[in-house]
Amino acid sequence: MERIPILKLDDFLLVSIQVDMHDQLAMTLQDDLTDRIVRTHARGVLVDISALDVVDSFIGRMLGNIAAMSRVLDADTVVVGMRPAVAITLVELGLSLPGIRTALNVDKGMELLRKARTLNVSDSNHGRQRR
Repeated sequence: MERIPILKLDDFLLVSIQVDMHDQLAMTLQDDLTDRIVRTHARGVLVDISALDVVDSFIGRMLGNIAAMSRVLDADTVVVGMRPAVAITLVELGLSLPGIRTALNVDKGMELLRKARTLNVSDSNHGRQRR
């Protein structure tokens, strides 16, 4: 069965989607990713979609689901590498992708995840709940 690799970098997971996503592969990715978040106690997920030329409504919803599931499992999500045509398509489809932060590239995305982690650690040190 085809799978998308999930790499662990520090407290984060990196998913680089390098193939055209079909529905079954997207569902497998969701399952694999939630399992890895739990097993590794990841604090963030970075999804690189720079290789995708097209994102349909199903894949857009899948990205939203990944962010929602990650949030429930106490991990932040950042999507990087979105091409202008993909952004336009998502807007035209009416998909706002709540809960997903975006960045231009992997470096900027990792910076966002590190900042979120620092803020969350600071909040917990002051007796506040995370999120």
